[in-house]
Amino acid sequence: MRQNFWLCFFCGLLVFCGAFAMAQGHGHGNGKHGHDDDDRYAYSDHDRNTIRGWYHDQGNNLPPGLAKKDRLPPGLEKQLERRGTLPPGLQKKIRPCPIELERRLPPPPPGYAHTVIEGHIVLLNRKTYAVLDVFHIEP
Repeated sequence: MRQNFWLCFFCGLLVFCGAFAMAQGHGHGNGKHGHDDDDRYAYSDHDRNTIRGWYHDQGNNLPPGLAKKDRLPPGLEKQLERRGTLPPGLQKKIRPCPIELERRLPPPPPGYAHTVIEGHIVLLNRKTYAVLDVFHIEP
């Protein structure tokens, strides 16, 4: 009987803590498009400078998706937004991030990857196509 009391007490405490965390915005679905608004996974100024430096160091040896000719039409480019979801038309254009650049960037959060989409470096969830951040590379 005493064990049942403690079991019920701890279960109730867990339920209360979970409800409190949800009310404080720590649950799922409180950010735009259902993403958490935690900016620690956005590309920092340092990351953006790293990407720019790598891009310019490559000269004419850029991989597919990052060459000067690889650019999105304006209508598709508007659909590629931070904290958005990648539309089906852009899902077909995903390429892996070059390994040399990948090594210079901080590791992505679990379930995410640094990807290339026609002149952009995109921090993307490969299962849900949620976009954490986008960096447009200017030629």
